[in-house]
Amino acid sequence: MALRDPLIGTLLDGRYRVERRIAAGGMSTVYRGTDTRLDRVVALKVMHPSLAGDAAFTARFIREAKAVARLAHPNVVNVFDQGADGGHVFLAMEYVPGRTLRDLLSDRGALSIRAALDVLEPVLAALGAAHRAGLVHRDVKPENVLITDDGLVKVADFGLVRVLNAADGAATSGTPTTDTVLGTVSYLAPEQIRPGAETDQRVDVYAAGILLYEMLTGARPHTGENPVQVMYRHLHEDVPPPSATVPGVPAELDAIVAGACARDRAGRPYDAVELLAALQRVRRGLTPAQLDAEPPASTRPSPQYPTGEATSVLTPVIVPAPPVERTSVLDVPPDVMEQLLTEPRPYDEPPPARAPRTRRPRSGAARRLPRKPLIWTAVLTALVLLIGGATYAISGAVYGTVPGVLGKDRAEAERILDAAGMHGRITEVYSESVPAGQVVAADPGVGTRARKSDTVTLTVSRGPKRIAVPDLVGKPSAQAASALAGLQLAAGTVTETNSDTVPEGSVISSSPAAGQQVAENTPVALVVSKGMVAVPNVTGMSKEAAEKALQAAGFAMQSSGVNLFGTGKVTGQSPAAGERKPQRTVVTVTFPFL
Repeated sequence: MALRDPLIGTLLDGRYRVERRIAAGGMSTVYRGTDTRLDRVVALKVMHPSLAGDAAFTARFIREAKAVARLAHPNVVNVFDQGADGGHVFLAMEYVPGRTLRDLLSDRGALSIRAALDVLEPVLAALGAAHRAGLVHRDVKPENVLITDDGLVKVADFGLVRVLNAADGAATSGTPTTDTVLGTVSYLAPEQIRPGAETDQRVDVYAAGILLYEMLTGARPHTGENPVQVMYRHLHEDVPPPSATVPGVPAELDAIVAGACARDRAGRPYDAVELLAALQRVRRGLTPAQLDAEPPASTRPSPQYPTGEATSVLTPVIVPAPPVERTSVLDVPPDVMEQLLTEPRPYDEPPPARAPRTRRPRSGAARRLPRKPLIWTAVLTALVLLIGGATYAISGAVYGTVPGVLGKDRAEAERILDAAGMHGRITEVYSESVPAGQVVAADPGVGTRARKSDTVTLTVSRGPKRIAVPDLVGKPSAQAASALAGLQLAAGTVTETNSDTVPEGSVISSSPAAGQQVAENTPVALVVSKGMVAVPNVTGMSKEAAEKALQAAGFAMQSSGVNLFGTGKVTGQSPAAGERKPQRTVVTVTFPFL
């Protein structure tokens, strides 16, 4: 019989009622609870009691609350509060009903390209917001990607967050010792494994590349019988292209995975924003059939084109679940770490023993072969090595991988290309999102293998395009609309009003006003003149009624004649009724002598 969780039913900090356990990780347990003060459902992340007494881990918990509180992004799980109650250190977070990406992969096996990108793009948007705020997640994995019931994707668990450019001048990483590996082994970047190696936002880029590989193929790229074997493969083996497992995966996505998972972080996109931009460019070039083809590991049938349509990524189909990996602290002994970093293949199983060879009996007519196999083997081996070395040298001299230049200043991008033995050609485009002077795109794309003799076209941002609103006052409205269209501005709302100075149908004013700098396609509102106004007929009206009618039409009134008792009616007016006059014209009305 399972023991009941002692926290369930308790009230943390006199405010948060613990109701049921949602998930358990290597360092904490997450519960569904209620904030009794605000009467709302929350997720309560409670550090394991064995770690709560560790000042470093407690500081990490507090750092997560402060770090995520700085992020206001729809794809990041909000942190509401942080506190401690006795031996329980906890975070109160946004409760996200739904399931994790791990649950989705357990249901589906593998995802179509469209479904994988629908999940990864908001993940990269959330990580990009964190990176631009100076934060690194450091534990990106399917268990920390939440998908709500209505399909919204959110990134959770910034418990290993690393703050770049901290106040003390150093980045805070929270790694307890030089031989301690912290995180989830299958998603660790090589620099997270090497003792004392510097880490930055590119560890999240690496993990995102692993996520993409796993979603497309249904399997992790690096596996082993123990964590050390997996860490060895991160350090010494490249992530294979997804197309090796799923033949239909386009080469562009192979390049995305190769670039994101480069073992040398200098070869990866600079941050999640750069990776997202590259991914979106690739997506725009894919056909619906490519986007919606289901991989072999998927349990869903591919749609039939041209009439087929994309299916929901949330439709469950049960398949065997992969083993769950938890965030953990691995204290690797120094001698094991040294072997891990230097030995050819530590801790692998030895190769299977060969079956003993049996010698065939010789017939009397059989010819005796020369007994010099070792000499020929050595000669052949030398030739193979010589040819292979020459081929490798030639390949390295002819081909190269387009380095990560997205988001770099033009001069820096050109230096990076030069260092890679490539040369670039510059084109410029306007961009509302990329600052002027930074690289927006590269062709061939980042991570693509290309001939060094070929030109890499760098598209550099000219910054946002701004257009000066022209002076339209006095122009006929049709001519004004044509002038706006010629400048790639839009004609906005048109309001008509009377004018005694501007001819009927001509522009009185514009908003924004002439000379203001605005973005392309900005609507420009116009006020157009209705011209002169017809003088109303006030004959036969009382003085008071006539004055009101004239004022309503924009005219002033003066009277002639004698109206001693105020009961006389207007007998005449000048200008006459119906004449078109500028507003504020004085109309003289005549009364009888009474």
